[in-house]
Amino acid sequence: MGSGKITREGSLEAPTRHPIDWQSNDFWDKDSLNKELERVYDICHGCRRCVSLCDSFPTLFDLIDESETMEVDGVDKADYHKVVEQCYLCDMCYMAKCPYVPPHEWNVDFPHLMLRAKAVHFREHGASKRDSILTNTDMVGKLASIPFVDVTVNKLNKNPTFRNMLESNLGVHHQAPVPEYHSNTLRKRVAPMVKSIEAQSMGRTTGKTALFATCYGNYNSPKLGEDFIKVFQHNKIHMELVKTEVCCGMPKLELGDLDAVHQAKRNNIPVLYEMVQQGFDLIAPVPSCVLMFKQELPLMYPDDEQVLAVKKAFFDPFEYLFLRHKEGGFNTDFAQDLGDVAYHVACHLRVQNIGLKTRDILSLIPNTVIHPQERCSGHDGTYAVKKETRDKSIKIARPVVRKINQLEAKYLASDCPMATTHLTNLSETDAQPSHPMTLLRMAYGLS
Repeated sequence: MGSGKITREGSLEAPTRHPIDWQSNDFWDKDSLNKELERVYDICHGCRRCVSLCDSFPTLFDLIDESETMEVDGVDKADYHKVVEQCYLCDMCYMAKCPYVPPHEWNVDFPHLMLRAKAVHFREHGASKRDSILTNTDMVGKLASIPFVDVTVNKLNKNPTFRNMLESNLGVHHQAPVPEYHSNTLRKRVAPMVKSIEAQSMGRTTGKTALFATCYGNYNSPKLGEDFIKVFQHNKIHMELVKTEVCCGMPKLELGDLDAVHQAKRNNIPVLYEMVQQGFDLIAPVPSCVLMFKQELPLMYPDDEQVLAVKKAFFDPFEYLFLRHKEGGFNTDFAQDLGDVAYHVACHLRVQNIGLKTRDILSLIPNTVIHPQERCSGHDGTYAVKKETRDKSIKIARPVVRKINQLEAKYLASDCPMATTHLTNLSETDAQPSHPMTLLRMAYGLS
């Protein structure tokens, strides 16, 4: 195709996603994959409006511009995967930039094409030891949260000598912040906190919620789960933990290990479906986990009745509170204000197309001003932790960091706890890093 004027003709309707046909033979056929990569790369080459989003597009355009023909046909197909390696499936090109997404006739879904390429590559080559470990969040969490082991792990992760050894031997950048681990996990803490509250249905919500704790919420930030329970109970919403769970599967999805995603689905969906049948709504404290159940699994299993029921019952937590607020069921009796809050809007939250509900809820607090930053943090799962992509993650985060430094807000918050940590590590302000739910608990004055 030529590089003519970009129009949105045919894309005036809302973007729509096609199911991921990962169980077909064609999905795994490398010749078929390369043909589709060439087609989409050529479209992207003629457009180039996504060049500022991540490093996938600059990598692609450099390959083309440095080729003999200066077109996609001049790029060695062996180099196609260099583009794939820089995609962390944030979905922002699909949702915010590309004019050629379905229902446009060109049918471009760049993130899910990258997912297909990652899956084919993983099936052929597997993953490095580092990537296998970093994406096995259940295993790492269980081992690192053993009593006394957690103390040792946390100390070592703050030790410069150990971190340099970790970088040399495993490729984890020595300056990348890594999460702490807690032997007193959320599942150990939660039982005394759960109070039976009579559920009151309002609009789409039942008033009876189950929290999918996530690996991060259980092992790395159990206090965050406590904040969720306190805030929801304060709003007369019953909350308890999902009975059992494993990782949602998003880390393995980003790696292209679809068999591991399938196994996680087999473990989680029956449990979640049973709770939905008992009248529970579902939430999770991390946007990526919410998106996994709202979008990715339903697209991988479009005919699975249980997956679709779970999708319908899954909410972003602040989406849930806002729906209650619309029906007059949200408590606006706050004990203290928050002042200025630098609020990073996580990519996997934006993809859910629910608007800025976290901002809307926190803005109800008197004398509180929320400053949303709708750019990628550059953390993106393991991207900011890897030695070879750490510098690129910092470059991607730079516009957000610059705004945070200019704001000099009292708090820095993101619905993605890892993004908050990453941005705090890069910023030069004294803003206190917090999750929005923690801020809400604070505003209520809840002990």
